[in-house]
Amino acid sequence: MKKLQYLFMSLAALLLATPAFAQGGEVANQWVPLAAGLGMALAAGLCGLGQGKATASATEALARNPGARPGIFIFLILGLAFIESLALFTFVIIFLKVK
Repeated sequence: MKKLQYLFMSLAALLLATPAFAQGGEVANQWVPLAAGLGMALAAGLCGLGQGKATASATEALARNPGARPGIFIFLILGLAFIESLALFTFVIIFLKVK
C-alpha cells in the first residue's frame, strides 16, 4: 500500500510540473535537433537489425528448400524495401522538422 501511495504521489508531482515546461518558444526548440538525431539513430539501428534478421531467415529458408528460391527472393526484396522505407521516411520527417 505504501508503494502505491508513493507511485501516485510521484505521478501527481509529474502532472503538476508540466505547466512549468509550457512556456514554449526557444526552450522547447532547443531539443529538436537532439531528438531528431536520436530518432534517426534508433530508426537506422532497428532497420539494420530487421534487415539482418530478414536476410538470415531467407538464407536459412534457401538452405532448407533450394527449389523455393524465386518465391523467397521476391518476398525478401519486398520486405527489405519496406524495412528500408522506414529509415527513409524517418529521414524525410527529420529533414522537414529540423530547421
